[in-house]
Formats: sequence, C-alpha cells, structure tokens
Amino acid sequence: MPTSDADCPFCAIVRGRDSDAREVYRDDFVIAFFPTEPATLGHTLLVPRQHVGFIWHLSDELAAVLGQATTRLARAVHAAVEPDGLNVIQSNGEAATQTVPHLHIHLVPRWDNDNIGPIWPSETDYTEDQKDRAWSAIRDECRTLMS
Repeated sequence: MPTSDADCPFCAIVRGRDSDAREVYRDDFVIAFFPTEPATLGHTLLVPRQHVGFIWHLSDELAAVLGQATTRLARAVHAAVEPDGLNVIQSNGEAATQTVPHLHIHLVPRWDNDNIGPIWPSETDYTEDQKDRAWSAIRDECRTLMS
C-alpha cells in the first residue's frame, strides 16, 4: 500500500486531491503529470505513488518499476510532441535543485530553438588527483554496496 506525506504536494496529486493536476498516466506504482510551470510543452513528471524523498531511499524493486515507466513515458512524450531531443532529469537535495522532497523524474522534450540553456558546464578544472580520489572513493563504495 502506497504511503504518503500529508504536507507533500506530489502526495496530494497521488491521492487525487489536486484538481489542477494534468495527469497523463497512473498505475498501482507511479503517476505521471505535467508540472505547474513546464520548462517546455510536454514536460512531464513521473513520481512513485509511495512517498520516497531521495533516490538513495528507493528500493531496488521500485527503482525497476520507475525505470520501465520512464522509458515508456519517454516513448509516449516523443510520439505525442515529436521533440528534437529529450532530457531525463532526476535531482536529489537542495544543492541539486530539488524543490519538492518527493522523488520525481522530469522528462523534458527539447527542441533546437527552445529557451532552455545547456545543463552542463562548458568546462571544469578538477585536478587529476581530485578525480582519482573521487574515483577511488566511489569505486570502493560500489564494491561494498553492490557485492
């Protein structure tokens, strides 16, 4: 049974308590809807019905469901609005620009002339030592967590 947070606006949509929500899909595990202020026409959010704040709290089972729903929704968005491209964005925490603390995946149709700028910096200046330390730390965590 899905759990929810009484103060979460996405949980209100899950419960059917937001009459302004432009829902495009719902099943036992996920819901997809338009955000109030879409970045482009067709911008769609996908959320688990269960209240999960961050990707690191997501169960492997629900992650698999979200992955499958994301690819199916991407096909639907692509067929419906025929974009030149598509960003799939999932942010966690305030530093990553997450504004609603309910895990959500943005599917953002992109066109060559849209108003969204690049999402990556044109260059970075990390030293090889910094990159090696990050690589080593993440590799070690992967060996621990994924074995």
